[in-house]
Amino acid sequence: MALSTGTQAPDFTLKSKTADGLKDVSLSANLGKKNTVLLFFPLAFTGVCTQEMCEISGGLSAYGDLNAEVIGVSVDSPFAQEAWATKENIGITLASDLNKTTAKNYGVLLDDLIGLGSVAARAAFVIDQAGIIQYSEQTPTPKDLPDFEAIKAALAKLG
Repeated sequence: MALSTGTQAPDFTLKSKTADGLKDVSLSANLGKKNTVLLFFPLAFTGVCTQEMCEISGGLSAYGDLNAEVIGVSVDSPFAQEAWATKENIGITLASDLNKTTAKNYGVLLDDLIGLGSVAARAAFVIDQAGIIQYSEQTPTPKDLPDFEAIKAALAKLG
């Protein structure tokens, strides 16, 4: 079960692949500076995940205007995520939770997805600058997208 609003968000340090190599991505890097939208998704190179990340990338400036960084997290390797981001022109930071610890800590690790093993559920969290979860949503199925308008409304309340 996904962590609920009002909960202290677990910190994490995950790897992201950029043109400059591997870099660390952490929640604590944003604390005191900006809000964080954390989007868990099952797998790169799949239809609904591509739709979600492309939709977010297309409207990324709206999140920046709300003083938020968007981070997408999946159990894919950072190298697969980079190839997918390049192919689909995904502009958000993608972070690899290859060991599945972060998805587990946020309560969104699915035991098994269509026989492929454990992956992150599709889930969204808005985390304020103090590290408190202000919005939490795990979609009913991996085919459902998060409520992006509710995410933006939660960010707007944070000022």
